[in-house]
Amino acid sequence: MAKYGEGDKRWIVEERPDGANVHNWHWAETDCLPWSKTFFTKSLSDLTILDGEGNLHIKTKKVEKVDGEAYVNVRKGKIIPGYEISLSLSWKGEAKDGEGKTLLKVDGNVEIPYISDENADEDPEVKVTVKNEGPIGKTLKEAMLAKGKSLVLDKVRDYVKTMAEGGPAKDELEAKKLAPKNSSNNSNAAGASKEKVGVEKEAKKEGKKGFKTITMLERFNCRAKHIYEILMDENRWKGITQSNAGISKEVGGQFSIFDGSVTGSYLELQEGKLIVQRWRFGSWPDGVDSTVRLVFDEPEPGVTIIKLTHTDVPEEDRYGNATVVENTERGWRDLIFNKIRAVFGFGI
Repeated sequence: MAKYGEGDKRWIVEERPDGANVHNWHWAETDCLPWSKTFFTKSLSDLTILDGEGNLHIKTKKVEKVDGEAYVNVRKGKIIPGYEISLSLSWKGEAKDGEGKTLLKVDGNVEIPYISDENADEDPEVKVTVKNEGPIGKTLKEAMLAKGKSLVLDKVRDYVKTMAEGGPAKDELEAKKLAPKNSSNNSNAAGASKEKVGVEKEAKKEGKKGFKTITMLERFNCRAKHIYEILMDENRWKGITQSNAGISKEVGGQFSIFDGSVTGSYLELQEGKLIVQRWRFGSWPDGVDSTVRLVFDEPEPGVTIIKLTHTDVPEEDRYGNATVVENTERGWRDLIFNKIRAVFGFGI
């Protein structure tokens, strides 16, 4: 995930003298990390986990830290959240005997090492530790894991849902929807509709209802056969993505990348010239497949242009998140093409 404020400047809105971002034609980016810290502090601090059940008393104390990156991009009213954060939460526990006398008091921590928009449909890993690992301490730790984990994950799901709705930018978006239109706004809108954004990538095209087509042109400083070989080699995929991959090199063969998050099969292969795939992401609705077409052109030795045409990409995943097209496009650009350039030195 690109760091906040370090995205492609051609897609980040420059401030106008009047402060306007007409129709959000450019990306309007909001840093959400401070808001994220406040969100989790309010929702996870001083939570009662157990209040005497089994003579155990457990409460969360406070959120110790929220590290990482979080932002919300808005373009033409569409919300695209991005976040990769880790969270640390302290907790305390007390065990009593049948007469109410304290047997042991302990402190511990809850660690969530990775909360990411790319895994928004999956619960993150939750680690629970306790400073006293004796028998009673272990009992309190197990109780915190059994009862506290679900409460913590509920708050994480609330965060994911709120970010999908715009996070701290939500109120501003709602206000814009309710604001009355005037002749000045209409004039600005007309101007914005004629504005051209200078990007190398071709604009998305409309496909069948509920689906989109992504097209991209990407330049690499290498021979076409070399980048074709990379895209057809599962060991290089593993190195590029730092995740498991399985690649068949035959038409009709299957492939799996990003630990199985993306799967499909090969429909057509021409060495150094063409790759056509049936392609789907695991969070897409059942039965929905897209088609990827990668055409390799070598206008001069040592320079290769790849034209990507990705058709029938659904606008929403099975959970109703309307960020599928943006996330898919960003994945191709940042997690595949730019990674290949960086790892193999094929130029940026």
